[in-house]
Amino acid sequence: MVTATANPPSARRRFQYPSEFAWTLFALVFTLMAVHATYVAWIRPQGEAITQIELERMKEDKTYIPKRSFFLVIKDFEQELEIMHFVWAMLIIGYKAVLVRRERKFLERELIQVPEGIKVLPEDAKDYARQLESLPQEDKQRLVVRALQRTLDRFAATRSIRDSAETSSAVCDSEADRLDSSLAMIRYIAWAIPAIGFIGTVRHIGDALLQANQAVSGDITSVTSSLGIAFNATFVALSLTIVLMFFLHQLQQSQEDLVHDTDQWVDQRLIRHMQVR
Repeated sequence: MVTATANPPSARRRFQYPSEFAWTLFALVFTLMAVHATYVAWIRPQGEAITQIELERMKEDKTYIPKRSFFLVIKDFEQELEIMHFVWAMLIIGYKAVLVRRERKFLERELIQVPEGIKVLPEDAKDYARQLESLPQEDKQRLVVRALQRTLDRFAATRSIRDSAETSSAVCDSEADRLDSSLAMIRYIAWAIPAIGFIGTVRHIGDALLQANQAVSGDITSVTSSLGIAFNATFVALSLTIVLMFFLHQLQQSQEDLVHDTDQWVDQRLIRHMQVR
């Protein structure tokens, strides 16, 4: 017999999260505009000014060793593309982290109330399912709600505790596969960043070879400048990839923990109370 009543849905207007595609597109447009504007207004002018100062000092003092500067390292086109990809991926990761946190909050709610010592019979499954049906439509899409709903429906139809437990696990496994596949764009970006760096390295090494005649005549400024840009492109790319992969693995771990905890939640809050006469 069901002793608990469903919590009434909130009457206040609920915040609607954008869809994953909409957020990905918005993040791309925002990143392109913000990063390019930062380069045009600040980074590239600072880098060119520092370059001119360093060149003048090298002309005045042949033994002068140019100092490495943050603006010199990131001022070129390849580095700008790498940072754009990095910021874009971090915005996607942040959005997915928010979704995981929102899903996890549902594990703190009493979606169905089964007092200790009370057994859930197949005849009671539909009554407990009505508690879930009273939730707002958006909440019904949460993983734990779907797992509970499918488990109760299976229990009412088959009167089998084993089948019900397998249904809950199947829902969680399906969600784990979906979450893993949703990381495809981030994995692509994590591959694209070092690829851009290597392209920049090859391009500027080629520029340096084209200026080899100047080096033969004694002027190695252009050659060293091209080689510096070439190695800076790879340096920035690999550095950003290391940071990006750390946050990607943290996100993947949080998603896996969510799926595992949801499966355990359904088992502890519902399946262990089930009984068949």
